[in-house]
Amino acid sequence: MSPSSRTPSIPADAQGANAGQQFDDNDQGIDLLGIVGALIDHKWLVASIVAIVTFAGWGYAELQTPIYRADALLLAETKTNNLPGMADFASIPSSTEVELLKSRTVISRAVTGLDLDLQVRAVRAPIVGAWFARRFERSRPGELAPARFGLEGYAWGGERLDLHRFEVPAEMRGRSFVVEVLADDGFRLFDGELLLGDGFVGGDVLAGGVSLSVRAMRAHPGTRFVVRRAPELEAIRAIQSRLAIAERGKQTGVLEMSILDSDPGRAIRVLDEIARIFVVQNVERRSAEAASRLEFLRSQLPKAREDMESADAMLNAFQARANSINISVEAQNLLTRVVQIDNRLSELQLLRAELDRKLKPDHPRYQAVLTQAAELGKQRDALTSDVRSLPETQQELLRLSRDAQVSTKIYTRLIEIAQELELARAGIVGSVQVVDPAISSGGPVEPKKARLILVAIVLGVVLALGLVLLLRLLNRSIENPDEIEKLGIPVYATVPQSPQQRVIEEAARRAARGGVGPAPILAVSAGADPAIESLRSLRTGLHFAMIDAPDNRIMISGPSPDVGKTFVATNLAGIHAQAGQRVLVIDADLRKGHLHWMLGGGSERGLSNLLAGDCSFDDAVRATALPGLHFIPRGQIPPNPSELLMRADLPAILKLASERFDLVIIDTPPLLAVTDAAIVGRYVGTSLLVARFGMNALREVELTLRRFAQNGIPIKGAVLNGIQRRASRYGYGYGYGRYGYYQYEYKADRK
Repeated sequence: MSPSSRTPSIPADAQGANAGQQFDDNDQGIDLLGIVGALIDHKWLVASIVAIVTFAGWGYAELQTPIYRADALLLAETKTNNLPGMADFASIPSSTEVELLKSRTVISRAVTGLDLDLQVRAVRAPIVGAWFARRFERSRPGELAPARFGLEGYAWGGERLDLHRFEVPAEMRGRSFVVEVLADDGFRLFDGELLLGDGFVGGDVLAGGVSLSVRAMRAHPGTRFVVRRAPELEAIRAIQSRLAIAERGKQTGVLEMSILDSDPGRAIRVLDEIARIFVVQNVERRSAEAASRLEFLRSQLPKAREDMESADAMLNAFQARANSINISVEAQNLLTRVVQIDNRLSELQLLRAELDRKLKPDHPRYQAVLTQAAELGKQRDALTSDVRSLPETQQELLRLSRDAQVSTKIYTRLIEIAQELELARAGIVGSVQVVDPAISSGGPVEPKKARLILVAIVLGVVLALGLVLLLRLLNRSIENPDEIEKLGIPVYATVPQSPQQRVIEEAARRAARGGVGPAPILAVSAGADPAIESLRSLRTGLHFAMIDAPDNRIMISGPSPDVGKTFVATNLAGIHAQAGQRVLVIDADLRKGHLHWMLGGGSERGLSNLLAGDCSFDDAVRATALPGLHFIPRGQIPPNPSELLMRADLPAILKLASERFDLVIIDTPPLLAVTDAAIVGRYVGTSLLVARFGMNALREVELTLRRFAQNGIPIKGAVLNGIQRRASRYGYGYGYGRYGYYQYEYKADRK
């Protein structure tokens, strides 16, 4: 049968049907068993990622600056105001006290009192400097750490710079200055690169509007400190962001204050200062309220006295003109009632005048005073109608007596209230008091190392799971022989990966570099290996497949490099030779063939020399240590391998080989890399395709079959090589990432 009369092994309709079915397994939803299996297959990758992320989380927790918390307890009483004349006003509610505690007014006084806008920081080594310093200061408090790693200019623990004064102009607030320590208690002050001046502990440096005085200093010469006077608003907001105030329970008036700080002592001082300022401010506020009330009362006393004196004078004058007329019993009763109502109206009028300074007219309290005054006015109008029934002389006497008594009582009451306010203001007590002074929490509250490490472990597991799923998603390599058979060709053998073969290949490489001779092929050195047993099943399948073959030649090719073609060819030849056949293996990979590595000897006087006419067939054929097994190496690497194979000498050489040997196996280069296999395949009756587990994508195999079919070369069957035991159905392979669009680089080996 001529090569041109051969038909492709994959019918067009079968290719079209299989093209739509070959990736159906990827669209069946979430395979939980497959995911678990993939995690098991990549257990070392998962363990490595989890370990790395966990270690990173631990390192992050260790390098973070510890944060401490201080707590204090205040009581904001909600009792009514006990100031004289002010019983109708309630004290400020607790919710308002919370906001007042965090106000800029309170915090700014604390900033000023504790000099919290002054920032002094030792310059430490990046990343790990602060960690070393903390460890040293915990283990050896009060001592000065030596320099580490030869870095003399950094602070490594125990350094201290205590400033007596540091003043800068307003426009220079927020700018960082550098204090460099010199020998003998000296220092230098820098503004960036500009030297402002030198000084000593206890002395002053005055330059450029900056005034610096150092009270105490402990550091190695060359150590630098960064000093900064922060803007007041920045310092206030920094404290507000770290200060938390909440009421314990509902309407209890018990306020819990807490603040976070890297220095537990400073946290305590800040909380105590804020509490003290707030208590003082509360007293000052109540005292100011009493003073304001007293001032108002004093402003009313002159007019009240004038009204009292005027009323008395008018009453005395009337009695003199009327010859000392006495008030009747009925008029006396009316007078008593009218005076009581007028006194109450006078008090309400005084209260209304006070409310005018504090409340709007639509305030409920203001409206309640107006309502009481209106009711008393109606009662007084009713009494006035009763007074009109009296004789005119009695009416006039009653009116003048009422005015005199009311004005006298008003004046007397104002004096009494003023005296009471004077006494109350002198002994006033605020409505806020400190229940528990500030105390530190002991150990740091942040970072929470256990939680960070737990989060890191969870994150590592999630990242590992995501990576494994991504690899599984991107993987398109063949891991099931059924996938190849869907393309219409049988799989004659699935060859498991052999650890012993790796040893043999390494020995072959050493031999190629001039070392000892190569180890025997796997079929000889480990005949019971599962890989060799699989090749024996391939031998049986080929025995029946080649019954109708036109010759005894077998071509072995593959879609890509490193699929194991040479391994299959040499060991398949070996087991045939062990069965008593004369077998010839031809290395037709004229670019990178390394059959001579496996079977011994050099590559000179091989197929390329035979095709070029430089040697005879007998000179090219070499015997091996295994009786019955012979091979022809690749020969010298030619500049034009494909053109050399296309010469008319190739069919004659193959025919001669078939006549002299029972079986001829030809190892060819991968088809998707070069076209040599398509040239050789035209003169071979049986062609096998080798694909590698977890490496070749199904599209590669499909494209290889199509190219063979386009060249009129039928593929008898396939071998799935390198099978690995996996817990998942799908595993990680090289897929498209390694081979791109199947354009392979296949350079020749150097001589």
